[in-house]
Amino acid sequence: MKNRSIFVTAGIVAIGVALGLLILIGGKPSMTTEDHGGKKTKQVEGKKTEKGGTEEAAAKGAHGGRLFSQGDFALELTIFEQGVPPEFRVYALEKGKPVDPAEVKLQIQLERLGALPEMVSFRKENDFLRGDRVIVEPHSFRVSINAERQDQAYQWTYEQSEGRVRMDEATAKGAGIELLTAGPAKIRSTLQLQGEIQFNQDRLAHVVPRLAGIVVKSAKNLGDPVKKGDLLAVLESPALADLKSEHLSTQTRLELARETFDREKRLWEEKISARQDYLASRQALAEAEIAHRNVEQKLLALGLTHAAVMRPDSGGSNGLTRYEIRAPINGVVTEKHMAIGEAVKEDASVVTIADLSTVWAEITIYPKDLGSVKLGQKVTVRASALNAEAEGQVSYVGSLIGEQTRSAKARVTLPNPERSWRPGLFVTVDLVQDETEVPVAVSVDAIQTYRDSKIVFARFGAFFEARPVKLGRSDGKWVEVVSGLAPGTPYAATNSFVLKADLGKTGASHDH
Repeated sequence: MKNRSIFVTAGIVAIGVALGLLILIGGKPSMTTEDHGGKKTKQVEGKKTEKGGTEEAAAKGAHGGRLFSQGDFALELTIFEQGVPPEFRVYALEKGKPVDPAEVKLQIQLERLGALPEMVSFRKENDFLRGDRVIVEPHSFRVSINAERQDQAYQWTYEQSEGRVRMDEATAKGAGIELLTAGPAKIRSTLQLQGEIQFNQDRLAHVVPRLAGIVVKSAKNLGDPVKKGDLLAVLESPALADLKSEHLSTQTRLELARETFDREKRLWEEKISARQDYLASRQALAEAEIAHRNVEQKLLALGLTHAAVMRPDSGGSNGLTRYEIRAPINGVVTEKHMAIGEAVKEDASVVTIADLSTVWAEITIYPKDLGSVKLGQKVTVRASALNAEAEGQVSYVGSLIGEQTRSAKARVTLPNPERSWRPGLFVTVDLVQDETEVPVAVSVDAIQTYRDSKIVFARFGAFFEARPVKLGRSDGKWVEVVSGLAPGTPYAATNSFVLKADLGKTGASHDH
């Protein structure tokens, strides 16, 4: 009976040993190869990721970093950034106990999207190995670890990503994301001033009747477009009747004086009349011509045509008093100060016409900025209310400072073919002080803020990745990228906030 118990116990032990062997055989395999130096290398392959890479199970070490182990040897990899720029710090372990870092040779290779591989070497510092370069954001890369200790080589690989959004071309286009390429650009250094759109005073006409009269017809209203020569109003003017009557009288006297002169000239030539009579008739003719020409010029100065002057009775019974006011330029009626039946004076401004094909942007310049504003200087005029922008040059700089405003005036003449620049509109004027060529610039609209950093979403295949950038000069349209984005990199130039929103939805981690 006792022997039988011994056999049963031995059988149980044998079964346990067999199960243990099966478990060991079925565990994760390791591959042993020979490297170029003849040393044995143990390469541990991690699990496959959804991006096609491999990643060792993310075990955590005592310092909060990733723990990689093979047999009794292990490395804890951390990205340390407390009070210093991000850097790799690696701790070596043997059976869970710290190992002198001097015993370990370590090198790490980083592979980022759209960039050449980075090699990080390490040296001993206190109880860890410290990387020799800053690990710039984003911490999104494939990592290959090559370690050696006591003639034994180890390799691990893993991949981590952050600030990355997968988006195909069709989806990006549907979201209004426009792609541009980072590259050289001219950045303008500008001085920003305030201004107001005003009428071009060189293209403004104040229409006066030139004759007193009563308004009997008003042909145009406020806001009506007019062309040069269009009828604006009709007056009945007694003063015009007097002038036309005088014109008729001088014309009759002129005709009579001419007949008298012709007769006296003929008689003098035939020795019938005295020379004194001939000379008197010639003087009378000259005086009649001067009087007639004087009245005719007065009528022409009122704006009447020569044909109208020579037909003073045109228009029926009121032809002598009918006076037409016509537009002197093309433009728009901006002011009107008359109504039918109203008596107007000869010097009253009854209509104002403005040619709005060009306008002035009048700029207010305070004394401290006067030295920065010069004739011919390039400017950009913007109206936030209209989301409009135009370019021009400074055409005038005032030489006086206003007593009340303590400022000077300058102006820019702007083309206004669409009539979008309306007088009275407040504008912002950027005066270009100098232009600088920079090697890398992006659109201002491409800049977003993410984790307290300025970023640009760079495009790599099917991914957009948030790249922290250091910015330099900007002119409101382009901004210089001092570092963080290589020239030739495609990026999201518009609607990049859509990508930022996607990062917020996915809760992208900052994995160290």
